[in-house]
Amino acid sequence: MRPQRTPIHTITTWVRKQPPKVKAFLAVVSGMAALVLLRFIVHDHDNLFVAAEAVHSIGISVLIYKLMKEKTCAGLSLKSQELTAIFLAVRLYCSFVMEYDIHTLLDFATFATTLWVIYMIRFKLKASYMEEKDNFAIYYVVIPCAVLALLIHPSTSHHLLNRISWAFCVYLEAVSVLPQLRVMQNTKIVEPFTAHYVFALGVARFLSCAHWVLQVLDTRGHLLVALGYGLWPSMVLISEIVQTFILADFCYYYVKSVFGGQLVLRLPSGVV
Repeated sequence: MRPQRTPIHTITTWVRKQPPKVKAFLAVVSGMAALVLLRFIVHDHDNLFVAAEAVHSIGISVLIYKLMKEKTCAGLSLKSQELTAIFLAVRLYCSFVMEYDIHTLLDFATFATTLWVIYMIRFKLKASYMEEKDNFAIYYVVIPCAVLALLIHPSTSHHLLNRISWAFCVYLEAVSVLPQLRVMQNTKIVEPFTAHYVFALGVARFLSCAHWVLQVLDTRGHLLVALGYGLWPSMVLISEIVQTFILADFCYYYVKSVFGGQLVLRLPSGVV
């Protein structure tokens, strides 16, 4: 007797069989539907940014728990953590000299924990670090982000160096997760704690993207004017959207795995 298929399984099977263009269209429609839902549910859209920070913190907490309890860093990308530390360090500098607020303290806490994770991977848990799998060359993203920041940056009244630094951290944040995705692509199997951490990053970045998009809609485009003129306002939104879509494919397989009752996430070839 055939086991009864759940609606979730039926939908995921149908989606998996669709061509890439249809999948992309479904992802866009799902994203727009989620934005509309958030716009009506969350009255103060600034809370979405706070929620994004909170979810990111939860993800880091899961990562710390993995390192302390399991005493292994297998499946984690040191390079992705280093990119995170770089953009956080630059953003902290910009926060101190441009707009010191509560987010500066949140960034400092995230920066401190990221440095601790790097220390654990480099020294304490070095034996379990999968260096051969973590083979993404970070200069492939650092150099293009630096060049792009030189060309396209805010047009505010701040010092030029500060404006370029601000743009650099925005661009680098958008692609900082790529080495982690490369590690997961190379291993094909993602253990639970790493999967939870990356999923939390995906949710946090979707909420951050929703915050910016809804703020633009609420101000009827005036927010873009406040950010400056030229290509910079558009690049801010594009960076937020890129962050979300980079992780969208992984998040889909994560949700599918959770509903399927699988503790270990197995990624199909070429999913990342």
